[in-house]
Amino acid sequence: MSLIKQLWIATLCVTLLALGGSLVVGTLSARDYLVEALTVKNLDDARGLALVLTHLPKDPVSVELQLAARMDTGHYRSIRLLDPEGAALAELHSDAAGGGAPEWLPALVPMQAPAGLAQVQDGWHQFGTVSVQSHDRYAYESLWDSMLDLLLWFVVGGVACGLLGTLLLRRILRPLGEVVAQAEAIGERRFVLTSEPGTQEFATVVAAMNRMSGRVRQMLGEEAARLEALRHQTQHDELTGLMNRAQFLRRLETTLADTDSHAGGTLVIGRLGELADLNRRCGRPAVDGLLRALGKHFAALAQAHPGWEAGRLNGADFALLAVGEDDAAAVVRQLREGLDAALASAAPATAQLPLPVGACAFAPGCTAKALLVRTDGALAAAEQEGERAVRIADPHRPPLAHADLDGWRTAIEAALATDRLQLARFPVLAGDGSLMHHEAPVRIHMDGEWQSAGYFMPWAARLGLMGRIDAAVVERALAAIQAGEAAQGINLSAESLCDAGFRTRLEVLLAAHPEGARALWVEVPEYGVVQHPAEFRELCGVLRPLGCRIGIEHFGCRFDRIGDLHELGLDYVKVDASLVRGIDNETGNQGVLRSLCVLAHGLGIRVIAEGVESAAERATLVALGVDGMTGPGVRALG
Repeated sequence: MSLIKQLWIATLCVTLLALGGSLVVGTLSARDYLVEALTVKNLDDARGLALVLTHLPKDPVSVELQLAARMDTGHYRSIRLLDPEGAALAELHSDAAGGGAPEWLPALVPMQAPAGLAQVQDGWHQFGTVSVQSHDRYAYESLWDSMLDLLLWFVVGGVACGLLGTLLLRRILRPLGEVVAQAEAIGERRFVLTSEPGTQEFATVVAAMNRMSGRVRQMLGEEAARLEALRHQTQHDELTGLMNRAQFLRRLETTLADTDSHAGGTLVIGRLGELADLNRRCGRPAVDGLLRALGKHFAALAQAHPGWEAGRLNGADFALLAVGEDDAAAVVRQLREGLDAALASAAPATAQLPLPVGACAFAPGCTAKALLVRTDGALAAAEQEGERAVRIADPHRPPLAHADLDGWRTAIEAALATDRLQLARFPVLAGDGSLMHHEAPVRIHMDGEWQSAGYFMPWAARLGLMGRIDAAVVERALAAIQAGEAAQGINLSAESLCDAGFRTRLEVLLAAHPEGARALWVEVPEYGVVQHPAEFRELCGVLRPLGCRIGIEHFGCRFDRIGDLHELGLDYVKVDASLVRGIDNETGNQGVLRSLCVLAHGLGIRVIAEGVESAAERATLVALGVDGMTGPGVRALG
């Protein structure tokens, strides 16, 4: 029962108790007063009547007329005239009912006022005694009216006190809502902080909860930092901070296998020449400084473009994976300018070192081995041409399906207008083999065939059409759920994440389909969450009350941000395939993934592995504590 209801019950009880006591005391006091007033009135009226009768002739007619005239006023219950011996000379009675008072009131509150007596004289002799008994109906009417007034005032006062108490209690308990919200958040393993209220009792509770949340936040931050340090140590080159060879090649393989995130890209490899001779001439510290400078430029270029990655393949080779950018000449031009500047700012002994660059653009369907061979061939050709030469393998790329943005806009909008959009189905299985949900990436029929998202998504993002596409995907997923299919997992783009109109439309759409919303798994790519944390937090605020499960896909490149996830109420994360690939043989990545599972489970977040290919990987992932899996191997299992 709420405090407001308890307040009203308490107010009602107090009001009834006060009313009952006041009625009893007030009624008894009023009765005594009225009885006394009736007694005085009876006596005064008897004396007045006796005085009148004393001056009248004493014949029976005159006496009876006088008594009848007094009786007709209606104020008396009885008037009697007795002779000196007590015999009745005249007697009149009135049995008129009481006026506005209820019939039960005289029985509940009896009034016994004695009759008024006075002597009637006939000259110097006593003629008789007159007895006057006033009617008590007026007294009962007065008593009943006073009781009603008292009841009315108590009702008005009780309601006023209840309303005033309600307003005051709501004001006092307003901070309690924040306390409850914080307690619920902690129950959901979201350790948020709230401001301390002015009420001392609540402030003590909130302060204690804030201290607990602060300690948990600190612990999560420390665990996230340790996990990020472990990941960096396992996957990155110690000297330059770039990805090491093994991790970069895994990233390359998973990028080429993922046709739903990009339409292609470019691989660039640069080789620092004469490295061994430079070590002998300048010493290892100088060479290490140069390598760090080159690595810093590769890293800066990759960080400036979401989805790009940089790595160090061996002592002298640096690589750049430009995802989504298939204009190899433009990528090499950006890289070349920075590399030349880094060498020019170095010591004179290293300023003229050879640094040839080879590059190759790739399209969906290309294999990692073929891409590396072509890029190595371009690099070898650049080495033969000169110290700073650049060679691009196969510069005559096949033309794009559409020559410009207008062409892509027309094709995408035509597909949307004619409803040429469908969702693929890929199972996500739990460790015991049960189905968690179906991944449902979008497919659009363009240029004569069904195209994966990587074919059109970069162009749709440039044209601002991702909101329309994602809204259509949500509608398709809800329709599939309503048709009886299993839970659907859909991807929302980073562009839609920043579209306030899309978020509003999404909320309206899901609110209209509450059952479907509860079976919907909604995920956003990690780079979108990192770049737009405020927008993602707003999206979580929209989806969580509707029952949707919220997750992050391609998770694993920014473990340093996992400490912030407890505020979002996430349900799951999908670990990027580059961390999962070959996990049965990668002890370093096993340690990273095991620590991630422990930390995520502590936050109530499920961990799902992407890109699982083999039974050995599945068995290793289950042993590491992963909750679910998806990928080519899982599809075969499902």
